[in-house]
Amino acid sequence: MEKQQLLKDLIQAFNSGSFESSDVKVQIKAGWYDWFCKDSSLKNKTKRMGNIIKQIKPGGKVDLDNSYVWFKNNCPLQGSLYDDFRIADLESDVTLIVVQLNSPWHDKTYTVYERLTHYEKVVFSTDSVKELVKWLNEGWETHV
Repeated sequence: MEKQQLLKDLIQAFNSGSFESSDVKVQIKAGWYDWFCKDSSLKNKTKRMGNIIKQIKPGGKVDLDNSYVWFKNNCPLQGSLYDDFRIADLESDVTLIVVQLNSPWHDKTYTVYERLTHYEKVVFSTDSVKELVKWLNEGWETHV
């Protein structure tokens, strides 16, 4: 994996259009770690997930100053490929939050798992980007 960028720096890069290239090296710099889709698909996937991530604000569940994001395109044994983005602690590399998009295992478009439940329990799910962003921007104490 490329050297991780602080999430706040990555959001600035998303906003400035730094990942608007189909070049795989650019997409790896955006945070792609593993994928089964075509390389040419990464740009649009980055844009879709980046448009969610760049709405994350300080003071919510995500520490923008001490975390980074990485992207994964998953290939389940059955079902279609699906994407997720993972927010990890910069110092420990521990993944804190996993947001799955269109997972074949769930009814909702966005499904969230987190470290404190050992990724075994869905902690939030929705079909709305707006609701997902709102949930990410709220503190933990109201949901744990």
